[in-house]
Amino acid sequence: MINKRKAACVLSLFMMAFTGQLFSQQKDYPIQPVSFTSVHVNDNFWQPKMEVNANVTIPYVLAQCKANGRMDNFLRAAKKLDGDKLSEFPFDDTDVYKAIEGASYSMQNKANPTLDKYIDTLISVIGAAQEPDGYLYTFRTVNAKKPHEWIGAKRWVQEEVLSHELYDCGHLYEAAVAHYQATGKRTLLNIAIKNADLLVKVFGPGKLEEYPGHQIVEIGLSKMYRVTGNKQYLDLAKFFLDVRGPKGDAYNQADKKVVDQHEAEGHAVRAAYMYTGMADIAALTGDTKYLAAIDDIWGDVVNKKLYITGGIGATGNGEAFGDAYQLPNMSAYAETCAAIGNVYWNNRMFLLHGDSKYIDVLERTLYNGLLSGVSLSGDRFFYPNPLASMSQHQRSAWISCACCISNMTRFLPSLPGYVYAKNKNDLYINLFMGNSSNIKLASGNVNIIQTTDYPWKGKVDITVNPEKSLDFTLRIRIPGWAKQEPVPGNLYTFMDKKVLPVMLSINGQPQSFITEKGYAVLKRTWKKGDQVSLLLPMKTEKVLANPLVKDDKNRFAFERGPVVYCLEGPDNKDSLVQNIMVDTNAIANANYRADLLNGVDVISAAGKSTKRQLNSDQLIEANQQVKAIPYYAWANRGPSEMTVWIPYEASAARPKPAPTIASTSKVTSSLKNTKMYAAIKDQYEPADSKDASYPYLHWWPAKNTGEYVQYDFDTAHTVGESKVYWFDDGPWGGCRIPASYKILYLKDGQWVPVKNTIPYIISKDSFNTVTFEPVNTTALRMEIQLPVDNSSGIHEWVVK
Repeated sequence: MINKRKAACVLSLFMMAFTGQLFSQQKDYPIQPVSFTSVHVNDNFWQPKMEVNANVTIPYVLAQCKANGRMDNFLRAAKKLDGDKLSEFPFDDTDVYKAIEGASYSMQNKANPTLDKYIDTLISVIGAAQEPDGYLYTFRTVNAKKPHEWIGAKRWVQEEVLSHELYDCGHLYEAAVAHYQATGKRTLLNIAIKNADLLVKVFGPGKLEEYPGHQIVEIGLSKMYRVTGNKQYLDLAKFFLDVRGPKGDAYNQADKKVVDQHEAEGHAVRAAYMYTGMADIAALTGDTKYLAAIDDIWGDVVNKKLYITGGIGATGNGEAFGDAYQLPNMSAYAETCAAIGNVYWNNRMFLLHGDSKYIDVLERTLYNGLLSGVSLSGDRFFYPNPLASMSQHQRSAWISCACCISNMTRFLPSLPGYVYAKNKNDLYINLFMGNSSNIKLASGNVNIIQTTDYPWKGKVDITVNPEKSLDFTLRIRIPGWAKQEPVPGNLYTFMDKKVLPVMLSINGQPQSFITEKGYAVLKRTWKKGDQVSLLLPMKTEKVLANPLVKDDKNRFAFERGPVVYCLEGPDNKDSLVQNIMVDTNAIANANYRADLLNGVDVISAAGKSTKRQLNSDQLIEANQQVKAIPYYAWANRGPSEMTVWIPYEASAARPKPAPTIASTSKVTSSLKNTKMYAAIKDQYEPADSKDASYPYLHWWPAKNTGEYVQYDFDTAHTVGESKVYWFDDGPWGGCRIPASYKILYLKDGQWVPVKNTIPYIISKDSFNTVTFEPVNTTALRMEIQLPVDNSSGIHEWVVK
């Protein structure tokens, strides 16, 4: 069992280091987080989710790491297992580190001797895999006969590109610090120190001057510095930032020096981790140039590149930020790891500036784009988090690139550490969730108890129990959404501009208050049992996007408090939602459903459904009741249609397809991913060949192969025309128009080429039409020859 007294002593030392009282550390964040170990969450929203993480997700992820070769990587590097077979990616070691980090946090919340013993065993294997000089990277140490192409012939030579050697180190350090905090054991910390000492010897001015291809070692080194007091770790973290750019790629933020970057660009996870590291090192060193850069970048994100869910990273092409206002919904990437990185970054920005706007973004991300990454059951996951679906998205039991899955295991048990912060005798209440917490201020100790049904209700009761009468200032965040500001800036606005009052009382007496940087400021002498009640105007809002976001034109989204809603198939007529319209004046009512999705508010409103009819551009409309659920809870009932942004004009709706030969056919293909089949008959005409706004079928990564797609008709039809719209995401993607194609029909059990009456033409950005002598058949097949160096795909295939 964990020695709680020893762990408490270690934690005390850690917090002393964090606040500058140990190792002569003078600089750090002006505002300090209240450690998650001091905050005991007990509400009906987050506490069950943390329990699912502890009881289901962490054991599940550890088991999957074992089943998918992660543990074997270390065993083979330690010469405890024969052979040189490795898992798929050189960064797979980090899934084990992150699982250890999550387990450590979880054990600190609740002792688990069995898990503690298993983690000890894992750490012993990790230690055995470490080379004598401290190097720890299983993909090289195993010395495979056919080394992974990413790792390079020697240490570090591919670091700026794909090896992820320093990325692995960063997650090792974070896990080591977490484990040391939780247990007081130095086993993993000693491994990390040995590794970090190697980095200090290898990298730096006049030594090896390379930057990490994937950032996070900077955050890890900062944590190691706080624990050990070894300033060389801090210096190295700063070096890794300063040596970055300007001759690298925008993809990993290396095309400019970090202090010269003022817009968010490239891979969103790398970016968020780098901005977090810049904030850490700015706080620890006082480098104001870092602050100027990340302030500008933050403004660029919240004004131009942030999803309403708090997700970042619009495009799957490079898992990256898009251009300003490029926020597609169906193809939104919004990776779970990027959402977690967004929380890390915004929390650091708050600690630097003390402004509630950063917590507003953090909270939005937390309740929506981050929480959506894990199923209610705790064992199914999203990597991207789209804002619309036509049933092609489904939660995965495991993903070969499992970074998002293991990231969730470590984030959720650390959540209580975001609730409170302090600065001498200022106590910040940032998040609202039921908890009992013991907090040490400069003037003395205070116990804070929150009681609330947030986020479903806006009433928060705060009991203040100082150990003796204390003078201090309570700063309670007034969320931006309660002031008609869904996010800082003008990217999103509420349709209803009416601001409702926020009510505060102390011991039952209404209290007037001033606000500073978004916080209600209550300065007084507090006595045991003082009761503060906060009442936030929890109403259902309709959110509009900036007109420059073309994908949200003539649409709105429902939001209630911090929770963004979506329409999902199981709650709506015919399991369809893309064909729904809701008037801007529709009255929306919210009702709590304890029996649905572990308990959620459901929003209901009057709306209309639309459907196409044959040979007419006029839509058929029908009245129906529309229901919306919290976005984070979607896809827990199997694949279905979903949309966050709801059309209020017919031009923005996706009507139900008309019954055509294609729409009533069964699709088969050489492609095994059946989730793509419906895309070719959904009657959506793309803007151009690279349009990824709606689903498409593709054979990527296949190249230079013969493929097919086939319609089996509901009955025999006479057909004489085929129209196909090719998917082509050049120049950066992997699909191009095919080298050739031909149409065949089924005759007497044999596939026979049609006799085309015009030549086959292959071009992009329009339908490719071919007419042929009419045939009566029960099936039509398209045979496609993929290009030599690329794959191909299809947006739509129309048959007449």
